[in-house]
Amino acid sequence: MLFHLRCYDRPDSLHIRKANRQGHLAYLDALGDRVAFAGPTVAEDGETMNGSVLVIDFRDRDAAEAWAAEDPYHKAGLFERVEITATRQVLPRR
Repeated sequence: MLFHLRCYDRPDSLHIRKANRQGHLAYLDALGDRVAFAGPTVAEDGETMNGSVLVIDFRDRDAAEAWAAEDPYHKAGLFERVEITATRQVLPRR
């Protein structure tokens, strides 16, 4: 089942994001093709990262929550909050 994870960075935490980016990307890469989408949200300048949006296939909500708790960004204290919602892909068709 697909889960949408919307992660909101803590204020003034860009240094935490930058310091943990490679670990976060490696953690995502380990999921292989289970990642439907992953990327940062950005400020109106189009550059400054301020959160994350991920759509990932997990067996259930517990698995999604467990994965999110082990994300290097989460462990480093980057996120102010994380919202996890079950979702379904309509487009593009798989």
